[in-house]
Amino acid sequence: MKLIPERFKHSNLFITMSLITVIIIIIVSITITWTTIRMSEQFFFEKFSITNAKVMDQVKDSYEKYHYSVVIASNNLQQSIAIRDMLTEKKESNIERFQSIYGLSELIRRIEPNLAAYEVGIMVAGENGLSYATNDRSIWPITDEELDKSSLAKQTAQTPFKLQYHYDWRPSNDSGSYLVASKALVNRAGEQYGAAYISIRESDFRKFYSTYTSPGNNVFLVDKAGVIVSSSLTEQIGKHSSELKDYEKQIGTTENNDYVIGDFLGREQIIMMEYIPFFDMYMFNIIDKDTAFGNLIDKKKILLISMGIVIVALFIVLLASRRLTNSLSSLVRQIESASEYDFDEYVSVSGTYETRKIGIAFNSMLDELHEYVDQLVLSQKQRRNAELAALQQQINPHFLYNTLASIKFIASQGNIAETDAMINSLISLLQNTIGNVSETITVEQEMTNLRNYVFINEKRYGNKIKVNYFIAPDCADNLVPKLILQPFVENAFFHGFIEKQEGYIHILIWQEDGSLICEVVDNGDGMEETCSLKQQTKKKQQLFSGIGITNVHERIKLIYGEPYGVEITSELKEGTKIRITMPIQRKS
Repeated sequence: MKLIPERFKHSNLFITMSLITVIIIIIVSITITWTTIRMSEQFFFEKFSITNAKVMDQVKDSYEKYHYSVVIASNNLQQSIAIRDMLTEKKESNIERFQSIYGLSELIRRIEPNLAAYEVGIMVAGENGLSYATNDRSIWPITDEELDKSSLAKQTAQTPFKLQYHYDWRPSNDSGSYLVASKALVNRAGEQYGAAYISIRESDFRKFYSTYTSPGNNVFLVDKAGVIVSSSLTEQIGKHSSELKDYEKQIGTTENNDYVIGDFLGREQIIMMEYIPFFDMYMFNIIDKDTAFGNLIDKKKILLISMGIVIVALFIVLLASRRLTNSLSSLVRQIESASEYDFDEYVSVSGTYETRKIGIAFNSMLDELHEYVDQLVLSQKQRRNAELAALQQQINPHFLYNTLASIKFIASQGNIAETDAMINSLISLLQNTIGNVSETITVEQEMTNLRNYVFINEKRYGNKIKVNYFIAPDCADNLVPKLILQPFVENAFFHGFIEKQEGYIHILIWQEDGSLICEVVDNGDGMEETCSLKQQTKKKQQLFSGIGITNVHERIKLIYGEPYGVEITSELKEGTKIRITMPIQRKS
């Protein structure tokens, strides 16, 4: 808020509401616009995918018809006994060889009508070295020697009972790409006596789907290795496409989704896929998104309409917000200036219903505040007086009785000097604690009282417990609450040396980091734990009994605030340390 200029600080609510409103309206508008465009695109995608799915089904039907024709032709070749005899019998002379080739041509000519609808070539090769190909080998550009050494023949021989399609096979010349169906010819004993091959140019194979393609709408036939076998984009034929391989996995594992939208060939595409089981390959229908749908949705017009709606909405909202917050801003100014008049100036009650209610509540609060402050001041005075009176009772009648008994005993022994010293110490102690009603005294005065108290105790109980004083010279005129150390020295005398019969008590006072530190340290019996005064257990409260100790801690917090107070640190059989922290205040 410090960054807001002074003249705008009373309009902070209006500015905040305006910013939030602007952000929300813009976010909502962008979301609605984006959702509208996406839903429109999705609608077109769904309709388009349904239409193209039907087209792909028609293409698939064409493939099935071609496959069925290939199956019929290969079965006829397999079942022909005459062809089997010609491919297995040894031909000794050229005449017999020519007769066999002529016979093969006649038999294959009878099978060709099954494939009459397609531009294909049929080639058979026998184990006796005899081979025959239709159409003058125009659709069979490989020589017999190349065929014997090719992977095509090896793959056919490895699976003799299966009709296979070969897509990665290429002839050695530049006559283009071919798709070849191969079937091993076997007798009833399962022995191979030859092979049949039915080939089709890729350019003729492409005719199955070329009528359904257009610019931006292409078909790709991809084998399981990711190689593009056939495509309406001829420059892509023969290339390996890792992208299509990934989309094959993605579409294949996605339930209830016939298409995906992704990048291909550097453009965003709609990608559909069908698996062709008899070819063992995948057919992709890939539609360029911009080409297909670029003009269907006018995104620029939608954005302009959305921006217009946003501007009108913002103007209305900001105008209404300003009128609603004016009265509240005025009330804030009056409340802010109330402290300048010691909270005696009441605010005006005007504006909206909520603002009037706040004004009335604030004026009522001022009345209650004045009454509460008066009561609080009186209560604080009474509380401090009560605490002071309680502390002054710390030197209780039992102490006075024992002290006077000790004085009487020493007097009966005729020791006039000690008797006189004890009486003087007692008188001085009583004057400073009972007679002096001042709440604070100097450190020097507090030490005088403490020395008198220690002197009386040493005369009563002996001097086995030594008391040492370490007072920094610059602390003598510091003000401290009266009787702040006596309760802890008393506890050290009467509770700190129960098991131990002798020891010491150190009184230390110094200044540290802007605070006055007072410590009472003994090497007596100690306790098991370290704790703050408020965390003492019942056992510790018995060891540190008396109204004086609790009042010291509470009075310090009452006079100086929460950061100050008493902390007790103790270790069993090692002793106890009392640390009192107060602010530095000097006698004026």
